[in-house]
Amino acid sequence: MDTIAPTWLWVTFVVIVLMALFIDFIVLKKQGAHEVSVKEAINWSLVWVAASLAFNGLFWWAVMQDHGAGVANVKAMEFLTGYLIEKSLAVDNIFVFLMIFTYFSVPPAYQKRVLMIGIVGAIVLRTVMILVGSWLISHFHWVLYVFGAFLLITGIKMWWAAGQEPDLESNPALKLLKRMMPVSQKFDGEKFFTMERGKRIATPLLLVVALVGVTDVIFAVDSIPAIFAITTDPFIVLTSNIFAILGLRAMYFLLQAVAAKFHLLSYGLALILGFIGTKMMLIDVIKIPVMVSLGVVVAILAATMWLSVRTAPKLRDKTT
Repeated sequence: MDTIAPTWLWVTFVVIVLMALFIDFIVLKKQGAHEVSVKEAINWSLVWVAASLAFNGLFWWAVMQDHGAGVANVKAMEFLTGYLIEKSLAVDNIFVFLMIFTYFSVPPAYQKRVLMIGIVGAIVLRTVMILVGSWLISHFHWVLYVFGAFLLITGIKMWWAAGQEPDLESNPALKLLKRMMPVSQKFDGEKFFTMERGKRIATPLLLVVALVGVTDVIFAVDSIPAIFAITTDPFIVLTSNIFAILGLRAMYFLLQAVAAKFHLLSYGLALILGFIGTKMMLIDVIKIPVMVSLGVVVAILAATMWLSVRTAPKLRDKTT
């Protein structure tokens, strides 16, 4: 697996991720179970975005030292495009998380811990999937066509499913989990297990964590091939993906407050997947520049968000 990043930058990336998770968990432990406010979500979102852009700047500098500014500009743009694509696709993931939390009536104070566990699991899972995917592409070029066709089909399916509420009750993963373990009807703080009638049984929070994990597996299968349409460099694919995930918790609480306003966003994400899938299938016929890909993604997101706000149903005044 060839990469343009020097070894010291790989080490730096690992250290940054470990430090970020350590700080996040320390803050989480000190704060305890509490409801995350919109202000706190905005502040943390800005921190994660700033950290991502700062790392991209460091990446640009490292590549510029060895290969010149021209190559550095292209690679930094690939990171930015990949980061934006993964961040965009994470929105649909977040909407499913919101549905899961609503279905199980998870108190807002407990949601933060579930998301942190989900983020750690996602980092491990996606690292393995990205490294395996990079190896496959480096040895079997035709895998790119398979990824492209998969993304195109996924985009079409997402378009038709947009606006429809997922039926969690008939979810096979939920049915399997309920058959495998007895589950309490009520929460016991942030505990995953509780005692009832002298027996140790699972709390609903354990089911929520399991479903969040299953959901991330499903979305990883969709989102990881998407970034390979931008670059096949495993360093760029991995770092842009992980930095997008690190801000997922703050992004969830931010979108939770405005979810209803962006009701058309799923259509935009479907178009993005369709565009990326088509680009990947035509990779040996038409070379679409990274700047063009970035422009298309930004334009689709901006258009769907603007249309969502313009057509969002107005909430009734609660005082009337």
